[in-house]
Amino acid sequence: MRRSGAEFAISIVKDVMVPMRDGVRLATDLYFPVQEGDPLSTPLPVILGRTSYDKTWPELWVEPVADFFAPRGYVVALQDLRGRYRSEGTGQYFHTANVHEGEDGYDTIEWIASQRWSNGRVAMTGSSHGGIVQTAALLMRPPHLRAIWIDVAPTNIFTHQSREGGAMSLQMFGALFLHAYDSQEIRNDPVALEEIIKGWENIAELIGSMPLTADQTPLRHVPNLEKVLFHYCRDGEYNDFWSQEICNQEPHFHKAADVPAVYSGGWYDPFAVATTHQFATMAARSKTPQKLIMGPWTHNGMRTGATSAGDVDFGPHASFGTAVYNQQRLRWFDRWLKDIHNGAEHDPPVQIFVMGGGDGKRNAQGRLNHGGAWRQEVSWPLSHAEAHSYYLRADGRLTLEAPVEDEGPLSYTHNPAWPVPTIASNVTALSRLEKLVEGSDWIPPRDRMTPLVINGGGHQKEAPEHMGARTPFPLLADRPDVLVFQTDLLQASVEITGVITVVLVMSSTAVDTDLTAKLLDVYPPSEDYPAGYHLNLSDSIIRARYRHGFDRARMLTPGKITCVSLLLPPTSNLFKSGHRIRLDIASSNFPKYDVNPGTGEPLGRHTRTITCSNTLYMGPRWRSRIEVPVVKPKLG
Repeated sequence: MRRSGAEFAISIVKDVMVPMRDGVRLATDLYFPVQEGDPLSTPLPVILGRTSYDKTWPELWVEPVADFFAPRGYVVALQDLRGRYRSEGTGQYFHTANVHEGEDGYDTIEWIASQRWSNGRVAMTGSSHGGIVQTAALLMRPPHLRAIWIDVAPTNIFTHQSREGGAMSLQMFGALFLHAYDSQEIRNDPVALEEIIKGWENIAELIGSMPLTADQTPLRHVPNLEKVLFHYCRDGEYNDFWSQEICNQEPHFHKAADVPAVYSGGWYDPFAVATTHQFATMAARSKTPQKLIMGPWTHNGMRTGATSAGDVDFGPHASFGTAVYNQQRLRWFDRWLKDIHNGAEHDPPVQIFVMGGGDGKRNAQGRLNHGGAWRQEVSWPLSHAEAHSYYLRADGRLTLEAPVEDEGPLSYTHNPAWPVPTIASNVTALSRLEKLVEGSDWIPPRDRMTPLVINGGGHQKEAPEHMGARTPFPLLADRPDVLVFQTDLLQASVEITGVITVVLVMSSTAVDTDLTAKLLDVYPPSEDYPAGYHLNLSDSIIRARYRHGFDRARMLTPGKITCVSLLLPPTSNLFKSGHRIRLDIASSNFPKYDVNPGTGEPLGRHTRTITCSNTLYMGPRWRSRIEVPVVKPKLG
């Protein structure tokens, strides 16, 4: 027997109230395999999903998990988190900063293992927040947890979910409205609910009017979520809030149970750095098999079956969808929960999708045909990748040759009132709620969320539909506040796979400013794209006050030269011959990140903004550069 077949019908027991150690009970739906109307008499393995997004959500939980695994001989348990939907614990939900999460996961797993219908083998699965709670439980080492599959989950919300490089990641402002809309605190308060909806519909205006004032945002109706919002907005230093285990799980990985695990994610998911880092750390310390799957996907791309991310298509091989995803999950759980010897443990430890290599034409869906292919690897980071440095040159080139003499510095003016717009990026949940047309049928909010920026890849040119764009809608490369550095036309293809480091020697006329860096694959002009295509791959930010660490702010001395470093999330891309590798440097990327006012005032409380001049320095003394892991083609 190689794989469990769909042999059974399903019987559902809803809202079983599972007790936690402090007496709070969590609502759990149980899906049992049945044969000819009767439950199976043999104790069975169990697959657990814990969620903040409603355990009865058909497309997220019921259809892909319960309706798939229960007919194949698994009991499926789907549970609302503490303070969510039908669970108890009203007032104890703080978005992803819930201190009871690990204990609740542990208690649920051990409760399941004690039931007569359970054989004591429990696995967990889930995406995003459904992955966070898996890691939280894993760190508690529940004895009966046997396997996990964590998909697109952050592991440190200070560095790659709610803040990044000292700036606020505004994607979580959008996420908080979704969590506020269906919060227990306002489910019987139509006035509060209406204000949440209106705020969500006008979230672009709210973001544009920052800084926010406590007790005056629509989220004030759900005090816990507004409290969390202001941690996200104002807490730039790494403090007691961020150091909670549930907020930063990474220092605690050494405590984790050693169970077979799969970590899956996408290069255009904002948590790619978390997925790859968690795999690398756990693979180094675990005796059980650990696997990594990284596709060309956005936050939801693997589950939807998309072959594209934003405006860019990667070909039919990029598609997973529920069908492929569930067959792979079934194989994994069959091996560890049913002892079916299907060889899952012998699969390659790492599967990555190397983007690029396509013909660059516009396909029938109107997207760039960027192409790509899957490749198997034995480790992450790739042991055979070579570190290469490309140096920033004053004439706008990126060269492998380091400058041998000082080159003139390059300056630009950063105006906080006119930030560089985010055209496309690795973001999620940065969405506004579309208003219902009067007289139309009701549509659930989760089905009318419209992204403020393209989630994924896109041509880096302003257009009327982009937030913050202005006439004449230039290429970002043509903006005076963006410094562009690019290679000559590549004579041979170059693959970059891994984490990218950008080192900048700079000065500013302000006491605080931001530096943003973006890696791009530049297509030459073509019939379909007469101006070429400037494809974003990976980007990040550093707030200069935190250039030496996040323990405290260290303001700039205006005019004094200093060094800053940025870590760009990992990517995997083949830059074809005839293309260029490009690096864009600016001081804003809005609305992905909040805009630095330049005044040095407390974060999220500034009273004014100032325009500043920022300067980059090149030459043998300064060596501003981008460090990339290059993978050379295998001979034969």
